[in-house]
Amino acid sequence: MTSFWTGKRIRLRSIEPEDWTAFMGFAVDEERLGDLLHPPRSAEGFRAWAKEQAVTKSDGDCFSLAIEAMDTGQIVGAVGSHYADPRAGRFEYGITMGAGHRRKGYAAEAVVMLLRFMFAERRYHKCEARIFGHNDASLALHRRLGFTEEGRLRDHVFFASRHRDLVVMGILADEFAQLHSMSERD
Repeated sequence: MTSFWTGKRIRLRSIEPEDWTAFMGFAVDEERLGDLLHPPRSAEGFRAWAKEQAVTKSDGDCFSLAIEAMDTGQIVGAVGSHYADPRAGRFEYGITMGAGHRRKGYAAEAVVMLLRFMFAERRYHKCEARIFGHNDASLALHRRLGFTEEGRLRDHVFFASRHRDLVVMGILADEFAQLHSMSERD
């Protein structure tokens, strides 16, 4: 048996100190897409962040993982669970993909792997994702994976000089199980 964290195209792994350059590139990509706008961070800031991530223990069921392409060994993105509430059985997750690695199936495989872990191994009941309303590619990806739009917060976030909608999407464990095998890789 191969590792639970290894799929057909990708492997999910912990963040290593040398991954800082990939994450610096992801930040630039997100800014270009109008997803996030933060003050510039120095290369040393990214180095320090990656070094800190490499030794940080997961906060319960909240963690970040690098997405590595199996064929090249290159970091193509990152995925993580956030705001886990074990009592309610709910968690949020986020994903980012490098600009040159989108629409290759990496994101879908990473999300399915993460959800399989959180639903089957950690026994969560629901996953939520918050997606900018103008991010049509991400909205389409989540619909393909079985997420349902649960709400739209109008003009909820402000960046790139304007207010934008935030779409809340969700999937329940049983909905996920109907679409994706809980024990086998897709």
